[in-house]
Amino acid sequence: MTLIKSISGIRGTIGGKTGDGLTPVDIVKFSSAYAAWLRTRSENNKVVIGRDARPTGEMVSKLVAATLQGMGMNVVDLGLSTTPTVEIAVVLEKAAGGIILTASHNPVQWNALKLLNEKGEFISGDDGQAILDLAESADYNFSEVKKIGKYTTQDHYIQKHIDMVIDLPLVDVAAIRERKFKVVVDAVNSTGGIAIPKLLKSLGVAEVRELYCYPDGNFPHNPEPLPENITHISNELANGSYDLGFVLDPDVDRLAIVNEDGTPFGEEYTLVAVADYILSQQKGNTVSNLSSTRALRDVTEKRGGKYEASAVGEVNVVTKMKETNAIIGGEGNGGIIYPELHYGRDALVGIALFLTHLAKSGKSCSQLRASFPSYHISKNKIELTPEIDVDGILEAIQVRYKNQPINTIDGVKVEFDKEWVHLRKSNTEPIIRIYSESDSESKAEHLAQKMISDIKEIIAYKEN
Repeated sequence: MTLIKSISGIRGTIGGKTGDGLTPVDIVKFSSAYAAWLRTRSENNKVVIGRDARPTGEMVSKLVAATLQGMGMNVVDLGLSTTPTVEIAVVLEKAAGGIILTASHNPVQWNALKLLNEKGEFISGDDGQAILDLAESADYNFSEVKKIGKYTTQDHYIQKHIDMVIDLPLVDVAAIRERKFKVVVDAVNSTGGIAIPKLLKSLGVAEVRELYCYPDGNFPHNPEPLPENITHISNELANGSYDLGFVLDPDVDRLAIVNEDGTPFGEEYTLVAVADYILSQQKGNTVSNLSSTRALRDVTEKRGGKYEASAVGEVNVVTKMKETNAIIGGEGNGGIIYPELHYGRDALVGIALFLTHLAKSGKSCSQLRASFPSYHISKNKIELTPEIDVDGILEAIQVRYKNQPINTIDGVKVEFDKEWVHLRKSNTEPIIRIYSESDSESKAEHLAQKMISDIKEIIAYKEN
């Protein structure tokens, strides 16, 4: 059993003992703390909730809703929904906040409470810590009988979300309809199976082939949309006559694209392609996190904009986007953040903007991918013994590479012309994660191994 309490929420495996897994007691505890935190911010007592399709979702949702009512909160339950839809609904409902019940790409035995503020955005680190402190102190009071909150349901928000995407000025339905696209969708039997076929039909896609679009939460494969997990849709495209495929994660905030021949477009390149289209229409800045591909920077600078990197994590990307007035941003995991709609990763807006770009380009999906700078990322880690000073190692790396451009906002990132290595320490284990990028897989791997060798040398030196 696993229970992870972090500043962004609480997630864990269902069952086990209290405090060891995500049990009903833990769900009530953290829902109560969240409601108590909301009370400290305003008199607004409305909270929006929604969930992905995993089998434990209904149980968790009922516990969360009843607890919020017990804390005097009026609950608006969207039921089966998507993460970006809940984010949008918080704003439209003028709610004090929201809770999304999803463990994102984690396997079926996991679930989680992801916490939103009144802007429909993930809470900040400081706010998250305040909620954790409230949960541990149990410093909250439940409401008396006459002040128990109300419970209502709303089932129109996915359609409202689709309508808002369709109405965006840079979404060109006519251009998409003219291309008569034939598209395959793998929604991993979660709520993307509700939202994405509807969206595609509204966009004028000629044919939609639905794979795993029944939202019962029985994931047919590992739900993280990585190349090794999406062989079925790849085979469907390779053997058929489709133009492209879309793969969603369970809560529909990440988007992976598959070319017409079944090869991956590359999850890192979802944001690159969408940003290229946005920047072709208006000049502006972009943001992604430090572990995302350099291709976004290349595309941005080519279009006359400025690129900035943030620390890893959606809340950090959003903060940097606001600071730099970025018109498009996101993360290399297929997360598109388009402020014109809202500040949250959103696969629906990603699909609409990507299809518009593809339609207007006149190219096939693979041809569009080939038009971007090609980089390869290697992901490694080095496991250390608990007594090793990880911070000391990262400081020694900075000294060793002091003549190179270095970024230390989140671990240590060292740049070498158009190559880079990013080292981040785990918050829960004695591990340093090592991401590297170059123009070939072998070069990226070589960079990572060089850094691993450096770390081992530093450890050996410190021990002697």
